[in-house]
Amino acid sequence: MQKVYLDSAATTQVRAEVIEKMQEALATFYGNPSSTHSFGRSAKTQIEKARKTIAKRLNASPSEIIFTSGGTEADNMILRCAVRDLEIKHIITSKIEHHAVLHTVEQLEEEYGVKVSYVKLNECGAPSLEDLETLLKENSEKTLVSLMHVNNEIGNMIDIDAFADKCKEYNALFHSDSVQSIGHWEWDVQKTKVDFLTAAAHKFHGPKGIGFAFIRKNIPLKQLIHGGSQERGFRAGTEPFHNIVGLEEAFIQAYDHLDEERTYVTELKEYFMKELSNAMPGVKYNGNCADNEKSTYTLVNACLPLSADKGALLLFQLDIKGIACSKGSACQSGSAAGSHVLTEILNEEDSQRPSVRFSFSKYNTKEELDYVVACLKEFANS
Repeated sequence: MQKVYLDSAATTQVRAEVIEKMQEALATFYGNPSSTHSFGRSAKTQIEKARKTIAKRLNASPSEIIFTSGGTEADNMILRCAVRDLEIKHIITSKIEHHAVLHTVEQLEEEYGVKVSYVKLNECGAPSLEDLETLLKENSEKTLVSLMHVNNEIGNMIDIDAFADKCKEYNALFHSDSVQSIGHWEWDVQKTKVDFLTAAAHKFHGPKGIGFAFIRKNIPLKQLIHGGSQERGFRAGTEPFHNIVGLEEAFIQAYDHLDEERTYVTELKEYFMKELSNAMPGVKYNGNCADNEKSTYTLVNACLPLSADKGALLLFQLDIKGIACSKGSACQSGSAAGSHVLTEILNEEDSQRPSVRFSFSKYNTKEELDYVVACLKEFANS
């Protein structure tokens, strides 16, 4: 039995270079970064170096980068602080956002009475820029728009510049959950007029438990976590220094090798879809994931031509074969709830079939993909 990991959209294998840097940090820079002695100053210097590294690549100011425990905290922090501190009365989002956004927005609606609007989606799950403009025109209250750059389930990408420009046209703030994007796509926050971005290191071969928020300067948010003056007074708590060092190294490696790794992974994705389509006629690709102009190169979400009963056993059978991937199904099969993303875009017939997300990385090979396709074909014919 082979072991094949095709779940990199959930989390990625940590690069060897990152592990080495983190081990060095744990052994060498063990002072508290808030301490004023040399041990603390050495650790603090490394944190600020990481902040500058990230800011330079994003074309941001170091003061605009705030380290967090990951994307979920960053999304929560930005949305909650925006409502609390900026008197946001209206949030526009979509029904296929990550739950870190959707559940937070639901709480804000309940706690603060914020009006929530959901931008219309086309049949592939792409948010409508025209409908966003309609919603912005209809509302005169202070508004925050929250739309993810790359959808984590179906891979759809929005035209981030167009959406950012539209928000600016109507004086709305724009937050984008970019957890599936940063580390895989280039960013220039001087060109792309977003106000807030979020990132998580474990999505681009870094450690879990660390990420960052980009908060554009002169937006007067106040701290959400109280206690100390860390992160320029914005986020209290002793910094997880080793994780920040790991985040920096993963970030450096991701962008130093971005072109070659994107080319390689794109070829893997296209090869997988070709082989899967040949092996299982009738397979469909959800959202825009089959179109590399409208989706990320890192994943494909396939609706397989299998019955609901057979689909209920699919992930179990793949796991037995050593294959890791993620199930996304609009029907409630093997879980308490189906995928809220697929529920929005699949028709009744396709919602009864198993949909599986296969996500790729630099560590995958075509030989592994051949094995996965062979296992899927064997299961379909059994």
